Amino acid sequence: MADVVVTMRIMGASPETDLKAVDKEVRSIIEKNAGKGAYQSREEPVAFGIKALIVSFVMPEEGGKTDAIENEIQAIDGVESVSTIDVRRSIG
Repeated sequence: MADVVVTMRIMGASPETDLKAVDKEVRSIIEKNAGKGAYQSREEPVAFGIKALIVSFVMPEEGGKTDAIENEIQAIDGVESVSTIDVRRSIG
């Protein structure tokens, strides 16, 4: 089976949310659930000082759905919401 590239949008609960700390926890959750494949993150301004963390990572296609990962990320303190915004088959 192939690998897939998953992109998630993680919304901070407030402008004071430390997205760098959230990112560390997110990476740990993804490594635990999807392995230590490629991982990339960036902050994206939303509105009124609130930022989203945009995370992309590679996981095996046979790993199934991203629901379990989303649920664990949602439980992180300072996270308002999590949504998978893109899933694509990896080429190469």
